[in-house]
Amino acid sequence: MTSPGAAGSIRLDKLLWFLRFARSRSIAQAMVAAGHIRLDGRRITRSSCAVHAGATLVLPIGERIEVIRLLSLPLRRGPAAEAQACYARLAPGPADPTSPAIDADGNALHPERPDPPIQ
Repeated sequence: MTSPGAAGSIRLDKLLWFLRFARSRSIAQAMVAAGHIRLDGRRITRSSCAVHAGATLVLPIGERIEVIRLLSLPLRRGPAAEAQACYARLAPGPADPTSPAIDADGNALHPERPDPPIQ
């Protein structure tokens, strides 16, 4: 059997599991089937979709959106530090992971963007 990196691509559900964005492969398959994941700007609904190094993924993680670029393909589901070395975050989420992305009234919070001045 060849390693995932030898072929130059890996299945999307397996990648999400290897990179620890999903606790199990079946949860990763459900994430993909929900249709909220984008690969290089295209909406993906097939968990068997091939992903290559250099690809950009947009993932909903809890109440925030993660945009990552794959630097290399993981060879296994290893420790978190090993998984995080395989990708780079392009648009960081909230600074505090416990801070909500949605306000109590249902509106999105944008702390990095100040409100325009009232005239």
